[in-house]
Amino acid sequence: MNVTWYIARRYFKGGHRESGFLSFIKIMAIAGVAVGSAGLLISLSIVHGFKSTINEKILGFAPHITIQPFVGEPLQRADTLQPYLETFEGVSRVEPAIIGNVMIQAASGISGTVIKGVNPGGDLTQLGSYIVEGEYTLAPTNSGLPGILLGQSLAGEIGASIGSRVTVFALDGLPSPLNTPEIRQYTLTGMYSTGIDRFDDSFAIADISTVRTLFGLGVRQSSVMEINVSNTENIRPVYGSIRDGTQFPLVTENVYQRYRNIFAWIDLQEETIPLVIGVMVIVAAFNLIGTVLMMVLERVRDVGILKTMGAKSAAIRKIFLLEGIFVAVSGLVIGIGISLLFYFLQTTYEIIPLSEENYYMSTAPVEPHMLDFFIVGAVTIILCVLASWLPARIAAKTDPVQVLSFGR
Repeated sequence: MNVTWYIARRYFKGGHRESGFLSFIKIMAIAGVAVGSAGLLISLSIVHGFKSTINEKILGFAPHITIQPFVGEPLQRADTLQPYLETFEGVSRVEPAIIGNVMIQAASGISGTVIKGVNPGGDLTQLGSYIVEGEYTLAPTNSGLPGILLGQSLAGEIGASIGSRVTVFALDGLPSPLNTPEIRQYTLTGMYSTGIDRFDDSFAIADISTVRTLFGLGVRQSSVMEINVSNTENIRPVYGSIRDGTQFPLVTENVYQRYRNIFAWIDLQEETIPLVIGVMVIVAAFNLIGTVLMMVLERVRDVGILKTMGAKSAAIRKIFLLEGIFVAVSGLVIGIGISLLFYFLQTTYEIIPLSEENYYMSTAPVEPHMLDFFIVGAVTIILCVLASWLPARIAAKTDPVQVLSFGR
């Protein structure tokens, strides 16, 4: 075994001759690195979890790309626009939809909302996975009325439950004896809950054929064309191709533009939180300066003896540098263990609950990435090596004559 490695390992393990104070500061240095690295890994996994969960919910509810007229007029030839859009590379499905503002009423309340008409078998969203009561069906029920889906909070606001009769009023301007609203009745067949208020409070989903009659549109007309891509990572490139391939007054928009405020909130967390928590790793690493320096002072006579026996300055420097690295690696391993334990506890027992109204989810999500472990580990080791270099250099410059005569 290499002599420097052997001595560094013996120093790190300590022994009966080592003072209690030195053992204490060594333990505190290890704990500092462990807490700093664990805090950074946990914060990164939570931020990744937030981003993935919000992306999943938004991309599960909203189409990836939409095309609609610049003004409020409907698309006149949706039947010919649909096959044209399907020719773009990366597009998986294209479906027409009708969207309009309505008043919706049930037994004990009335509220303004947005109704969205979709093809019963052609909805692009994953809304079926968010159904919490009833089922996803827009077909006529036993009462003869077509089905409708409401957000759970919206249904509670108007006092509707599964099987309730729901009346929808489509308004075009101010109601008057000469401008009466179109009225349509539905049966509530399902309630959904995504945890995002702007979805759960503001949308009613119904069969596109029934919504057409509400707004007086023809079978070739629609409010918007909804497009999904085969790979969500290609949303922006496909959006660019479709935008360049369509002309004014058609306006193309992708999901990241439509919900930019939510995505901006996620990006802010992803950029700032790891930076703030990362300061813990920096502080813990540079605490090693004091720790290794104390080790040098505690073993200054050993350094003098080693030099008298012919040890080179480089070897002395390597011994204390290795001891600092041993502290860093021990703390890093413990920190990784703490972060993995947190991941297990959070996914199994949900020990950190959240307010769904504010965070769009009921518990803190965690999603550890292997790359984070490599990056945090490498940065921690590099910082600790840099912090150990100064006291190791001081040890290497020790004069053996002065050391051996110290205290006489």
